[in-house]
Amino acid sequence: MKLRALLDLPESRLELVTGQDELDRAVRWVVTTDLLEPGRYLRGGELVLTGLVWRSGPADSETFVRALAAAGASALAGGLARGALPDDLVAACRAHRMPLFAVAEDVAFATITEEVVRHLSGARAADLTAVLDRHRRLVADAGGGGTGLGAVLELVSGDLGMRCWVLAPTGRLVAGPEPVPDGADLARAFLTARRLPRPHAGVSVFPVAGQATPRVADWFLACEGDVDDWSAERRALATELASIVALERARLDDRLSVGGRLAQELVRLVAAAASAEEIAPRLELSGLDAAARFAAVAASGGGALRPGELRAVLGEVLGEAPAAPRPVLGLLDEEAVALVQVEGAGRDLAGEIQPALDALAPGLADGGGLAVGVSDVVPAGELRGAVEEARYARRLAAGRAAPVCVVRHDELATHVLLLASVPDDVRHMFRVRLLDPLRTYDDVHKADLVRTLETFLQNSGSWARCAEQLHLHVNSVRYRIQRIEDLTGRDLSRLEDRVDFFLALRLG
Repeated sequence: MKLRALLDLPESRLELVTGQDELDRAVRWVVTTDLLEPGRYLRGGELVLTGLVWRSGPADSETFVRALAAAGASALAGGLARGALPDDLVAACRAHRMPLFAVAEDVAFATITEEVVRHLSGARAADLTAVLDRHRRLVADAGGGGTGLGAVLELVSGDLGMRCWVLAPTGRLVAGPEPVPDGADLARAFLTARRLPRPHAGVSVFPVAGQATPRVADWFLACEGDVDDWSAERRALATELASIVALERARLDDRLSVGGRLAQELVRLVAAAASAEEIAPRLELSGLDAAARFAAVAASGGGALRPGELRAVLGEVLGEAPAAPRPVLGLLDEEAVALVQVEGAGRDLAGEIQPALDALAPGLADGGGLAVGVSDVVPAGELRGAVEEARYARRLAAGRAAPVCVVRHDELATHVLLLASVPDDVRHMFRVRLLDPLRTYDDVHKADLVRTLETFLQNSGSWARCAEQLHLHVNSVRYRIQRIEDLTGRDLSRLEDRVDFFLALRLG
């Protein structure tokens, strides 16, 4: 609908304050906000309703309206609960060519929203019916061997003359016609865009799942043309097409399928050191060869990705590796773990997945990063050790600063390989017995014993170098080491006790 149509809505009773020359703008949706800078939550074409709670002074009006204009909002409607709209808000709207409507004090924002949505629904009914009818035809065809998203995109191209592609965040083509645009370039634009949809290199990029899903775990839609020049009807069609893609993406999520549940059970059995007799048949049921060799891959997302999203990201990354039997994917606590059948000697799995991880890096710089560990290649009977090795490598990767970091098995020291085969409960007990007395003392006395111990060991027991690094007198270091020995019953002049402390600190 056009902005001028807002003036004719009987229940809303909106009054135009400024923006007479902009009334031919289209309204796509209605959003209510009281954030000072709401641009990140807008997608363009909105009528923004606000009660001005964000305004603490005249300068806030410029900040607020500038954010709306940058995000492509169509118009602003302000409430009059506190009297007339402030002059600074009117001036900011004029400066940014943002049409401004006044909302009467006795009209609720819910009333305006409902009336505008009813109007929009009526205007779009024919278009949406056509799209849904196409989708229904596609679903019917799929039962007889249809081609999924490819058929949807063919319908859109044939009926509307608009070519579209579905891509993964690594740049991989999921579906779409030839010739294919530069997937890597579009993926970078998708991952780094401040707002979506946005035009880029002759196409317009749309999210599929929306803000609820991190972009590195989402697909995206690329359509020919500049979205900023489209009619409201064409924008609505692209949005509906993205919704259809989201449904297909959800349909392909195998976590709740028989295969997905079998994969989860297999990963848990391997981690629990189940016998070869239990593991082998489940490998076969998962489409893997129990006589083959395998590598394990573990990944974590630093809290930015939910477990299911992390699993999807790891699956996408492994899908970029050369053709092989499909990896088995599961979750262990907050980690995603994959068992990958490795064909041929000398295969560098970490090197194969590195390009896909690099492609995702622009979308992970501000979200906690992605840490990946890759084990050595082993026979099926040694899978538990491979999983432990991959998880330990992942923990080392998580301690590094890069948005995406991969640690290979050959980067692990000899003692790390040894620790990888030790059960979690044994490692935990070992760490607690040695370090908890020191941490408890530090909590009470602020004595910094743990850091002193770590520095002392890093400097090979040199009192002088340890004191210099900690900016302490040598006697202070000696006092702290004596306190550590008293609390733990250990003697740091003995090599075996130093080794125990070193391993406990690495486990912590």
